Amino acid sequence: MTRPWRVIFLGTPQFAVPTLEGLLAAGENVVGVITQPDRPRGRGQKIGPPPVKKLAQTYGLTIFQPVRLQSPALLQSLAALEPDIMVVAAYGRILTPEILALPKVAFLNVHASLLPKYRGPAPINWALIRGEKETGVTIMWVTLEVDTGPIFLQERLPILPEDYAGSLEVKLARQGAALMVQALEMLRRGETIRQPQLENRVSLAPPITAEMCRLNWRLPATEVWGWIRGLDPKPGAYALWQGERLKLFGAALRKQSGGQGPPGKVLGLRPGGLEIACGQGSITIAELQQAGHKRLPVADFLRGHILVHEILE
Repeated sequence: MTRPWRVIFLGTPQFAVPTLEGLLAAGENVVGVITQPDRPRGRGQKIGPPPVKKLAQTYGLTIFQPVRLQSPALLQSLAALEPDIMVVAAYGRILTPEILALPKVAFLNVHASLLPKYRGPAPINWALIRGEKETGVTIMWVTLEVDTGPIFLQERLPILPEDYAGSLEVKLARQGAALMVQALEMLRRGETIRQPQLENRVSLAPPITAEMCRLNWRLPATEVWGWIRGLDPKPGAYALWQGERLKLFGAALRKQSGGQGPPGKVLGLRPGGLEIACGQGSITIAELQQAGHKRLPVADFLRGHILVHEILE
């Protein structure tokens, strides 16, 4: 079989970077990279390239940043590259039938969940929000309907109590990169797996909306903990304090049951951070962030603010 494969890679955020790195390190011939257009980024909102573009530039790869995937000129350029395989990892746009028809051998996707669980754009967030004890990555065959294609490879990963969305994303990105390299090696040997997804086991991971980020302190501590770690670092779970948003990070479960005080009450400073009462039990918070300010360890935040015995809404 072909060695190396002629690969077109599609990806945008940091999650996709290890997969592109893995393909390059494995010696695959990455003939093109498709990524989202440059956009305002960071606190200053300066126009900047997505992480995948930065990596592609360092390797001198051919880069495409289409506004419209339906562009005839784009399709002609991609077809001229004669890709054997196309690989997508968190590209962020729905692919067209014309794009899907381009590769000769396979069109594969890295998805950060154990499909058919958590189909959608936010699988890492929802695995934590829902209190899952494990997750993983899936290499799937791309079809027109998002996240529904047959499974090629799948690998599990335990979710540790100290994990949050940011840390879990790093682990899953590395795991997904290694699994994609393995998939391409299998294809080279003529080995293919097409395991259909079981529709009766489907769950969804829809986009995180702004409304979802406000904490409900009446929930049990286990659920509040899940929301905070599932939204850490972005977009960040928040509560209202003195009428302004206060984001909370570094959550840990302190007590699962027992009355601690009214939900949202800051009970005191503990070794793990600020203890806050929930509907049942309590959590601790290690870092806080006011709107327009940096994240601060609670000890630093308390030097300028009185928060103990306050109620967070």
